[in-house]
Amino acid sequence: MEPPNLYPVKLYVYDLSKGLARRLSPIMLGKQLEGIWHTSIVVHKDEFFFGSGGISSCPPGGTLLGPPDSVVDVGSTEVTEEIFLEYLSSLGESLFRGEAYNLFEHNCNTFSNEVAQFLTGRKIPSYITDLPSEVLSTQPLPTLRPGPFADSDPVSPELGTCSAGILAGLADSARPFGQALRPLLDSIQIQPPGGSTVGRPNGQS
Repeated sequence: MEPPNLYPVKLYVYDLSKGLARRLSPIMLGKQLEGIWHTSIVVHKDEFFFGSGGISSCPPGGTLLGPPDSVVDVGSTEVTEEIFLEYLSSLGESLFRGEAYNLFEHNCNTFSNEVAQFLTGRKIPSYITDLPSEVLSTQPLPTLRPGPFADSDPVSPELGTCSAGILAGLADSARPFGQALRPLLDSIQIQPPGGSTVGRPNGQS
């Protein structure tokens, strides 16, 4: 009996902040974040990812994000391309419809973790999947209390303009800093340009 064909499975990891998270997180959050991670699964010679447009695919490194910042070897799979595409189509009509996307709770990394386990039985690295809870649990820094600046004064070129009233509210809030920002962050939709939708767009019939 011939051994089954094995297909390599890779995790492509992109830092959406392009290094800014590493530089600014100690100032903004009081802890070091190495990046704001977007991930995808590469298998059967294509790259697959989830965003606000649903499940998409492209040639490896084919989105406008360019090449990944790092590549993780997840393992190998016996799942054929035909079975895998059927599986993705099913996910695109159920758990991973475009409208189900949420930056913190149901994002590209949720998808990569789900698919990695289906293909190999292994999860993606925890430093990626734990990032949302890290951000939401951060506490405001005392240095965020406003100084003698007008509301429209720029804080720094990277941070742009910032309202002193908002900073005062964050500094005095008992809630974690990340939770205070959550209404804004929840509105963010990420869909890297350059991919083609897998299956039915947004789960439509």
